[in-house]
Amino acid sequence: MSVFDTLKERGYLAQVTHEEELKQALENGQVTFYMGFDPTADSLHVGHFLALMAMSHMQKAGHRPICLVGGGTGTVGDPSGRTDMRKMLTDEDIEYNCNCFKKQMERFIDFSDGKALMINNGEWLRKLNYIELLRDVGPHFSVNRMLAAECYRQRLERGLTFLEFNYMIMQAYDFMELNRRFGCVLELGGDDQWSNIIAGVELIRRKEAKPAYGMTFNLLTNSEGKKMGKTAKGALWLDPKKTSPYDFYQYWRNVADSDVEKCLALLTFLPMDEVRRLGALRDQQINKAKKVLAFEVTKLVHGEAEALKAQEAAQALFGGQGSMDNAPTVIVKPEDIGRKLLDVLVEAKVFESKGAGRRLIAQNGVSIGDDKWTDTERTIAAEDIEGEGMLVRKGKKKFYRLIKG
Repeated sequence: MSVFDTLKERGYLAQVTHEEELKQALENGQVTFYMGFDPTADSLHVGHFLALMAMSHMQKAGHRPICLVGGGTGTVGDPSGRTDMRKMLTDEDIEYNCNCFKKQMERFIDFSDGKALMINNGEWLRKLNYIELLRDVGPHFSVNRMLAAECYRQRLERGLTFLEFNYMIMQAYDFMELNRRFGCVLELGGDDQWSNIIAGVELIRRKEAKPAYGMTFNLLTNSEGKKMGKTAKGALWLDPKKTSPYDFYQYWRNVADSDVEKCLALLTFLPMDEVRRLGALRDQQINKAKKVLAFEVTKLVHGEAEALKAQEAAQALFGGQGSMDNAPTVIVKPEDIGRKLLDVLVEAKVFESKGAGRRLIAQNGVSIGDDKWTDTERTIAAEDIEGEGMLVRKGKKKFYRLIKG
């Protein structure tokens, strides 16, 4: 099966330019392709994870990835999917974030021996002469078509800055520069990047008279059409310091039944026959598929050792089996003895605030051991944290173990 058919079967593909021509190129030799990652944070999130999985499938089929980090475009900010202007980043922020990205990408992409490249578009964008850029690419862009693009149209009512208006041109210029330097002929991106990708494809075909293609992937959404990867604490990050391996595991363990097969197809390398078998399970049996999903995804992002720890912690908390050593833990220091339990848990970010904690307790949403927590003034006693410690359950699915520090 060709990689194009693999991506299609697993549910990645959304839109493709010059489909038959691209399929032939992918089947007849190595294709150099790229995807851009703007360093707006110091970690990739689960949306990037889907993209990296698709890139990994491409690389395994013999094609060469370029991970383009936006040291130049990151100073502007992509308006796609936004209703407001992104925060402007400093050069130091961008450099730090780019370095964090590469460490995480290396779990999915093999950069050894030139099998993949990581390039920073600041290398050329920061050196551009504005007049030369206008003369070079300006004639190939129609303002009317740009304004009709979805990424701009949704911003027009709120206001679109000229700074952001240039983003499409910069992204298209990136594609052309990668084509000139490395023979890159294919740009990948999320489906919200379609307008920007088309701009690059057309720029290369018009100005360079060379083949160029674009391919977008479906965004990771649930069965209700809402983006996945959002938690009560915010985005689902790939950095274990921002989202712990246990919380990461639990997110996938608790996806809706109707989303299991899609997630297995997109976010694991399990054969599709196995994906379909697991996705066909029903009622209580579907939990077996969810456990496989949670383990496989956590293994890819955090490694097998962390996935096993998360799995064992979940079994201890929910099934009464295994060690609780890897469960989410709050360390109670000697000076915390005698303090209000609620205050300690707020400081540990178990609750967003004292008010949020009190409301959840009043709604019978928090338990200590097997008993509902009703007294918000309860203090921590030394005996509470001896041995296995105190187990606090928040809602139905969140457990925290308070142990002696």
